Amino acid sequence: MDRIAALDTVIISQQKEWGEILTGFEVKNRYVIRDSGGADLYLAAEQGGSFLGRQFLKNARPFTIHVLEPDGTAVLRVQRPFRFIFHEATVFDASGAVLGTVKRRWSWIRRVFDVLDADGAKVFELFGPILHPWTFQIRVDGQSIGKITKKWSGMLKEAFTKADNFGVTFPRDLDPRAKVILLGAVFLVDFMYFENSGNS
Repeated sequence: MDRIAALDTVIISQQKEWGEILTGFEVKNRYVIRDSGGADLYLAAEQGGSFLGRQFLKNARPFTIHVLEPDGTAVLRVQRPFRFIFHEATVFDASGAVLGTVKRRWSWIRRVFDVLDADGAKVFELFGPILHPWTFQIRVDGQSIGKITKKWSGMLKEAFTKADNFGVTFPRDLDPRAKVILLGAVFLVDFMYFENSGNS
């Protein structure tokens, strides 16, 4: 978590395999997490799960994503159980201790998540405005303190792949534990809202 402590912006870029691009078969997701200057901070990779589960459950599949430093040192684990509704993901540190959980709140139309700390107390709300489907505001007591934004990744990439790029902004002095929970939120948001967009 030291690498993210002094930052106010991170970029999460999904990496795609040519085999998936050409065949359309769903493979395990991989990401690179960078600072705003483009320097690599972490690597993230989906592990476990079955081939058939990925093909049939697609964006609804359960996942475990391991976040590693470039030298392979484990930093975080983000785990999502299977849910028909009330989707959630829990963020663990390298020792397996819970740092926090991101839970989808019930709503017919709006995209709202509660971000909880290790004790289950709500620390943030992620709010996705209807007219801004690519953005989730990070709110505290109704006030926006940052955002998660799916960024345009270029016409060819958007047209032919499902690779997604996200920018996350938050206060520089925010607790590093809160920052990494918000990183975990990006993976859940990506799976829920953008995972299948490239094949539609």
